[in-house]
Amino acid sequence: MAQIADRSNTLKPGLKQRHLTMLSLGGVIGAGLFVGSSAIINQAGPLAFVTYAITGLIVLLVMRMLGEMAAAKPCTGSFTDYARMAYGRFAGFSTGWLYWYFWVIVVGFEAVVGGQMINKWVPSIPVWAIALALMIIMTGINMLSVGSFGEAEYWFAGIKVVAIVAFIAVAALFAFGIWPGSSLTFANMTDHGGLLPNGLGTLFVGVVVVIFSMTGVEVVTIAAAESAEPAKAIRKAVNSVVFRILAFFVISTFLIVMIVPWSDVVPGQSPFVAALDRIGIPGSADLLNLVILVAVLSVLNSGLYTASRLLFVMGSRGDAPQWMTTTNSRGVPVKGILSCTIVGYGCVVLSALYPDTVFLFLINASGAVFLFVYFMICISELRLRRRWEKESPGILEFRMWLYPVLPLIVTVAIVAVLVSMGLREQNRIELFQGIAVWVALSIIYLLRRKFGNLRNDDVIDGRLDSTVPSKPSTDTPAVN
Repeated sequence: MAQIADRSNTLKPGLKQRHLTMLSLGGVIGAGLFVGSSAIINQAGPLAFVTYAITGLIVLLVMRMLGEMAAAKPCTGSFTDYARMAYGRFAGFSTGWLYWYFWVIVVGFEAVVGGQMINKWVPSIPVWAIALALMIIMTGINMLSVGSFGEAEYWFAGIKVVAIVAFIAVAALFAFGIWPGSSLTFANMTDHGGLLPNGLGTLFVGVVVVIFSMTGVEVVTIAAAESAEPAKAIRKAVNSVVFRILAFFVISTFLIVMIVPWSDVVPGQSPFVAALDRIGIPGSADLLNLVILVAVLSVLNSGLYTASRLLFVMGSRGDAPQWMTTTNSRGVPVKGILSCTIVGYGCVVLSALYPDTVFLFLINASGAVFLFVYFMICISELRLRRRWEKESPGILEFRMWLYPVLPLIVTVAIVAVLVSMGLREQNRIELFQGIAVWVALSIIYLLRRKFGNLRNDDVIDGRLDSTVPSKPSTDTPAVN
């Protein structure tokens, strides 16, 4: 296994608290909010904001559970290491590779989306060339240093946050009759079929879609290991960012359905643009497209970072090739970053050759994968909380509320979402493809155990054995 104690195999702390705060926002606020919310509004009607509130609450509670573990024992592997501690090597192996798979597909997808957006402004340049250029630029930023990555993400996410705050401010003035020519009315919420035009069930069915647009906030628990005070950074990020994300999604959606009749919202077209057009803001479409492009670049940037750090951790655990743990003098895992970009370039090629088949298949398969990861976070916290309270009671300074009742409720809720995916024809393919990816990883793991040098004796009763190379913070309490 790779040793990571020497200088060539060590990540260096270069992220500040402001970087971590914006990083967790950057992975979440993207096209899923600016454009994807149109499908939720069209499906659920005026109470679409309730769907966002329900989903945001689930994400909040999952992050609280992850924050509890990460604050107690911060490590670059985050939930992959906690799954390993709780349930053994296979749990860490499968969770890590599932999460890596999700992000490398997202990296390629976001590059293509960015290429398509820029192509509309500069049609003379083909989409694949623009996507390739975006991949190269983001790779260069990630190769410089973790601080350079953090600074880029800080400004990317900052632009998105400013845009959403400005939208909420203007939309609130219009919705509540303070904007010139406007008046306070709830007619758009009641005059087009009522509050629940398509039935109560649509509020919960939409959770399947919305939860994917909120993924990415967990990245902060991975990045915190490269900050000066990991435990403190995690507590601040979890406490503040999740509430802000919940507010952005819920408040903005509520204002949209007050301004625009839900029946006028067209799936695939930004409801933010529709609301700004109704208010009378000139050039709103071009302005929002620019913000969406920034959002795409932000997710691409953070996705490349996250995937490369996971390769570093899995390499140090023996779950990925040893050379993945090599870093340069600036503490950057160069080979890991380049490996992730190779997959991204492959996705760009596939999307150009088979835009309606192969690439769509990969995107669909990434959907249920994230719910599997959330499920592992929940069951890992349920086991490790009890164990750590017996072994080191003082280590749990940042706790999940109402343990074990609330963690169990969240776990059941995630299982219910997965089951609903299997029951709904339009989501069934995503669930089955996600299961297929997990089965493939299971086969790879078993083959490596049988024919390779992979051993399972580094896990004793679900605990990481001291012979396993790991960061010091993984197996020792965090010092605040």
